[in-house]
Amino acid sequence: MDKLKDKVALITGSDSGIGQATAIAFAKEGAHLVICYYTDKEGAEKTLEAVQEEGRRGLILQVDISDEQKVAQLFAQALQEFGAIDILVNNAAVNGSGINVADMDTEVFDRTIKTNLYGTFFCSRAFIRHRKQQGGQGKIINISSVHEEIVSAGTADYCASKAGVRNLTRTLALELAEDGINVNNVCPGMILTPMNQEAVDDKKTRRESEQNIPMKRAGKPEEIAKVALFLASPDSDYVTGSSYFMDGGLSQNIGQGA
Repeated sequence: MDKLKDKVALITGSDSGIGQATAIAFAKEGAHLVICYYTDKEGAEKTLEAVQEEGRRGLILQVDISDEQKVAQLFAQALQEFGAIDILVNNAAVNGSGINVADMDTEVFDRTIKTNLYGTFFCSRAFIRHRKQQGGQGKIINISSVHEEIVSAGTADYCASKAGVRNLTRTLALELAEDGINVNNVCPGMILTPMNQEAVDDKKTRRESEQNIPMKRAGKPEEIAKVALFLASPDSDYVTGSSYFMDGGLSQNIGQGA
């Protein structure tokens, strides 16, 4: 207990799913939370309630992470409230369009890249500048995806964005090692969150998808949060530049039977 005692964590997209579960896990270990949402204020309020039930402070802020100026405002408001931010979890993202490249409008591709990759860049840059002013130290955890490695037709926008996050993470790990700032990825597979709402709502759809997973089940947001907690805690002080795949073995199953 108290692995994150009195640390301040900013988690984008912490109004639902993995972000919400991670915020609650962090609060249970002593952290105060900056709870970020884009449209789901009600979900953010539920996260805040759970954080406060653990006796921790929470601040709800609305942000469009694809907007550089909005991200700057986010950090200014968070720092005004807490004075420092120790942990950044880049979780907010949009899903793939399901459109093949030949049929994809530039605006569709741009929206995914701007949110998933630029958003991670904007938030990371703001966090890094702040931590350097504080003398270094800190943790960046990027919620990437198995799709930083596994691709499928109709998901070029999403897969390209997550592959970009992978190499942004690895580059930052090199740039920030001497500052004591750890940067790592968590790469979920099929997790029962609003991004997979059809699988959440329809057991038949879920069972069909689970047949591709060696463990034959989808994951839970709370399971992802446990690895994020490890990466946010002192237990991971010698870990940087890594991608932690949490997919029930899905990424090991690609190519089987070929």
